[in-house]
Amino acid sequence: MTTSSVDTDDIGYVHGYSAHETRRLGDQADTLAALLHSGTAYPAGSKVLEAGCGVGAQTVHLVTASPLAHFVAVDVSADSLERARARVTAHAPDAHLTWLQANLFELPFPDAEFDHVFVCFVLEHLPAPRQALRALRRVLKPGGTLTVIEGDHGSAFFHPDSAYAHAAIDCQVQLQSVAGGNALIGRELHPLVTGAGYEDVMVRPHTVYADRSRPALVNGFTRNTFVAMIESVREEALATGLTTPSDWDRGITDLHRTATDDGTFHYTFFKAVALNPGPVEE
Repeated sequence: MTTSSVDTDDIGYVHGYSAHETRRLGDQADTLAALLHSGTAYPAGSKVLEAGCGVGAQTVHLVTASPLAHFVAVDVSADSLERARARVTAHAPDAHLTWLQANLFELPFPDAEFDHVFVCFVLEHLPAPRQALRALRRVLKPGGTLTVIEGDHGSAFFHPDSAYAHAAIDCQVQLQSVAGGNALIGRELHPLVTGAGYEDVMVRPHTVYADRSRPALVNGFTRNTFVAMIESVREEALATGLTTPSDWDRGITDLHRTATDDGTFHYTFFKAVALNPGPVEE
């Protein structure tokens, strides 16, 4: 199966590749590991592809949960792979793991190479997520499993409520759309996965709720993951005329209020698990 019709030059990562973003991704993965990785473990000797491993934030938790599985972690960015290698070496030096720079739409593997495929926070950045899922089906054995995790920025609600805070979030959503992605993709997982030809698709919501009784989530998710992510697009949001400096600053201030003693924050991730019924039709 060929996927060369996808213009991969248009694939953009709206959050950037800074050291700050690397730390944010690590904070997110570590804070949410129990929530997102619960139930995800692979048998000894199985071959698992992590597609779009990025800086290895999720890879650490994958290999720790399945120490006897054999992982291949793929990403299009050489710089991200180097950061991933360093992170996993520091946290799980004995992992059975191979690193490979490759384009998800043009994976250099034979058909039916893997027993399982894991994809986390990747589809949201792709211009053709259904086509990407079909490309992954090609390298997945018949009967093999696909696991996909995505967020949905439309699921964010909080107290105190603020129209300015919602507008700041919407700036990030719009910028991601311009970059070819979809920050609301979580709600679309079931039709995307079934449309790519997978069967027995099950999608479950995984909700994060933070208030002062859960300080680890307030710091690790509300402040250091979600608000930090929105803050990172300030210059681009202003440069593209999506907001004004005063409105933006008001929105970010109001988002930070949700992490105070009187604030609350809610967000939903969606996790899909599915089976590959057989070879992908040309």
